[in-house]
Amino acid sequence: MKYLARTATGRPLLGDDDGFVPLGAALPEASTVRDALGAAAAGDLPEVDDAPADRVPGADLVFGPPLERFGKLWGIGLNYADHAGDLDERRPEEPASFMKPASALTGPGGPIRLPPIEQSERVTAEAELAVVMGRECRSVAVEEVGDVVAGYLPVIDMTAEDVLRRNPRFLTRAKSYDTFLVVGPAIAVPDGSADLADATVTTRVNGEVAAANEVRNMLFSPAEVVSFHSEVATLAPGDLFSTGTPGAAAIEPGDEVRATVESIGSVSAPVTR
Repeated sequence: MKYLARTATGRPLLGDDDGFVPLGAALPEASTVRDALGAAAAGDLPEVDDAPADRVPGADLVFGPPLERFGKLWGIGLNYADHAGDLDERRPEEPASFMKPASALTGPGGPIRLPPIEQSERVTAEAELAVVMGRECRSVAVEEVGDVVAGYLPVIDMTAEDVLRRNPRFLTRAKSYDTFLVVGPAIAVPDGSADLADATVTTRVNGEVAAANEVRNMLFSPAEVVSFHSEVATLAPGDLFSTGTPGAAAIEPGDEVRATVESIGSVSAPVTR
């Protein structure tokens, strides 16, 4: 597994499990992480060992969001049958998608800022596997999605659940408060094709597991999600799909939320108001 990341000060990095080097040292034509997304999708990222630079352990770095600016932020609701049951919703026959504004996104460490209590008294947090696009594409077959995906991220998605329950047409508002999408510190780029079916997605609050499920139990796989939406809109490098959560947990100021995607990574953030 390789990783594309940025420090909190914006320095682009290429890494592996042993540490990170400046991206430009490994891939001179890339001055930003966005410049490397196409190479990631094509499987052409260089080996970190080949870079003329010393590795820095990830533990010694402070990370910001892996991209300075993401593209379209897609979310997929009710993508695990168990979660649909939690919300008394029927299993959707097509991906139940929504979009979030760029202002909802924040980097690893957050914090997650809850809206004023007069706007929402119940916010939930949800661990999700996110897909980051690496190439512009349209009408991509499921079996070809691997050729256009740069990599994967753990994310924490938030919902003002009481707003949503008042009326399902309020979904966009319920999902769009500032800091309601926390992205992980590094885009995980698999060596070869990615088989994430066995990966477990886990939501933790204050260290306690609130929900967990395997990617294989999604109603629509990550590849199916990307393929379906490539028929709706042209997808571009940096577009992100949050592919759904195994379950949500109510959060309060003072809580610590962690999303973990097995083999991909984790991200955490404290909750404030």
